[in-house]
Amino acid sequence: MEFTRTLGRSGIQVSALGFGCWAIGGEWQDDTGQPLGWGKVDAEESVRAVRRALDLGVTFFDTADVYGTGHSERVLGRALGSRRDDVVVATKWGNLFDPDTRTLTGTDDSPEHLRRALTASLRRLGTDHVDLYQLHLADADPDRAARLRDACEELVAEGLIRAYAWSTDDPARAAVFAEGPHCAAVQHALNVLDDAPELLSLCEKNDLASVNRSPLAMGLLTGKHRGGRSLEAGDIRNRPPAWLRGFGSGGADPEWLARVDALRDILTSGGRTLAQGALAWLWARSPRTVPIPGFRSVAQAEENAGALAKGPLTERQMTEVERVLRREAAGAA
Repeated sequence: MEFTRTLGRSGIQVSALGFGCWAIGGEWQDDTGQPLGWGKVDAEESVRAVRRALDLGVTFFDTADVYGTGHSERVLGRALGSRRDDVVVATKWGNLFDPDTRTLTGTDDSPEHLRRALTASLRRLGTDHVDLYQLHLADADPDRAARLRDACEELVAEGLIRAYAWSTDDPARAAVFAEGPHCAAVQHALNVLDDAPELLSLCEKNDLASVNRSPLAMGLLTGKHRGGRSLEAGDIRNRPPAWLRGFGSGGADPEWLARVDALRDILTSGGRTLAQGALAWLWARSPRTVPIPGFRSVAQAEENAGALAKGPLTERQMTEVERVLRREAAGAA
């Protein structure tokens, strides 16, 4: 049976699993040299991985203009090719960057930049419209963001976008965009280690989809960071900024890894891999969730897409997860 979700009140149907295209953007940095990508990538492997995901039933792909300073959008557009109309494409705007040096150079929350950024994204993606266009400035001023919401409504009327959203972890900011008729979602951090009840409540109240970034906790929920796994120099997790939870200067946070280990038996039940179990938790957490795990290879695409066939965790398993996490929290206190 096909496992799908609806992007809120837009009525747009997507696979219950989306694929996040941050990692396939490759290496990029801020103006201080801080890595903002996930390390080197092979564009040909990225194309093969996207096409394999399509073959396995994934119909929702989330990227941003700044990922790899345009590289992610170009690779995604090339990979989709003639199958563009079979999928729902989401991208984001708000950041300024220099593609020649692959450097983030600033931000722009003006309506004028919104239109310029969309025009550039359409060109890189090789399409005439974006299905879900998302503000990428998590802490943008709410009053200025209201102007952007209204500008997005104009873009919907022109047929350049079908719906829009804000990528933010602040419910009050998300509520500003939710007032717009064609707002369809909130993109926010959510995983079994880091719940977001206020944002899920807002999505329920306003009939919005919950698009989940960091569904695998930046890789912690894949099980590949045990034993102090080293990270390459161009990987953001090697020198994690303050907002990146679960990692420190020495790599993965041992406390977070202990919580993953405590959940391992529950999440790997039913023949699931650890990552598939983490995605199953998200689907059981709310009927509005659409997790968007990242990927850099065909093998990762196959593993993530394999979660679709196994579906959500049971109510009993969800209760057990909460019991384990409460016990772990009490034990750490």
